[in-house]
Amino acid sequence: MKINKSAIAAFATVCSARAFSLNSPRNTQKVMIATAFPKPSLWLSSSKSSNGVRNISTSTALPMVFDKIFSSIGGGGGGGYSNKIDYSAIPYPVPELAAVAMEGKAPEEMERNGKIYKLATFAGGCFWGLELAYQRVPGVEYTAVGYTQGPEQEPTYGEVCAGATGHTEAVIVLYDPKECSYEMLLDTFFGRVDPLTVNGQGNDRGRQYRTGVYYHSKEQEEIAKARFELEQKKYSSRKIATECLQATPFWPAEKYHQQYLEKGGRFNSPQSAAKGCTDTIRCYG
Repeated sequence: MKINKSAIAAFATVCSARAFSLNSPRNTQKVMIATAFPKPSLWLSSSKSSNGVRNISTSTALPMVFDKIFSSIGGGGGGGYSNKIDYSAIPYPVPELAAVAMEGKAPEEMERNGKIYKLATFAGGCFWGLELAYQRVPGVEYTAVGYTQGPEQEPTYGEVCAGATGHTEAVIVLYDPKECSYEMLLDTFFGRVDPLTVNGQGNDRGRQYRTGVYYHSKEQEEIAKARFELEQKKYSSRKIATECLQATPFWPAEKYHQQYLEKGGRFNSPQSAAKGCTDTIRCYG
């Protein structure tokens, strides 16, 4: 197969969006790749179906390149650009979350061992640091990182970070409402994000890093919208960029991303996930 030279040239160009170093465990060879390209039309195309839904497809050249790059990333649970994630190889709640996502659902609650947990979803840039922040919240029993607010099914890290889907990196929280209120979860969210930043947080830039609060119920919607009104008052005429939308199917990320900072991050330096811990979170480990 002949590779489109223009697409490869675009891939090799470092643009205004950041390029990031894929270090252990994402890539032991420390490959540098660009997360945006000067001419997306070289490798992305879109069309509308008869029912008005826009379909996005990629050229064959860049997926081949990403396949080679991401094939050496992570282990169990998947990791390639187009490799399917084996959700069954990842601990709870990943298999259960994937199952409901495949049904096109974003449930309000989940049951485990006779206990009912409420669900809440947040996007705050890179999902590693935000997950650890929620792991530390009393009443939060389980967390998972993944991808949401995009139309594509079973997205992988390679696809999302390349901007080839409509998803954003996100964290889903399973919490006990008797111990933790939704308001507390919003406190954690607004305590970490800059809601004025468009399509990114910190050094992470791109629509896949846009911030959002994605409510799972009417109750959450009312609480979230009221909180957004209060937050907006802090910024006068500057409009908040953070989304406040209904939750859509949440697709769990690969196994090596789950509880990444607690397990050591890039530099094999575990960070505490103890409830109530106030240690500064090192976002990349």
